[in-house]
Amino acid sequence: MTWPDLQDGILLTLVIRYEEDHHQFVTLPRQILDSSSTRVAVAELRNEGFIEEQIRGVIRLTARGYKKYKATLAYACAS
Repeated sequence: MTWPDLQDGILLTLVIRYEEDHHQFVTLPRQILDSSSTRVAVAELRNEGFIEEQIRGVIRLTARGYKKYKATLAYACAS
């Protein structure tokens, strides 16, 4: 799986959880968390302010991340 695919997968999972309860954190499974590619994807999303990491592997989407995802989705649907 490529790095952008990892980011997209993480974001999609977090968007679903955000829409259910935007305060809830998601715990990444150990086998996914052990991947260096996943850690890079999470770090990049965190550095851009799209996710918040409570402790390593426990993350949630920020309002900024949700807005970016929705804007990207609207743009993709318009194309």
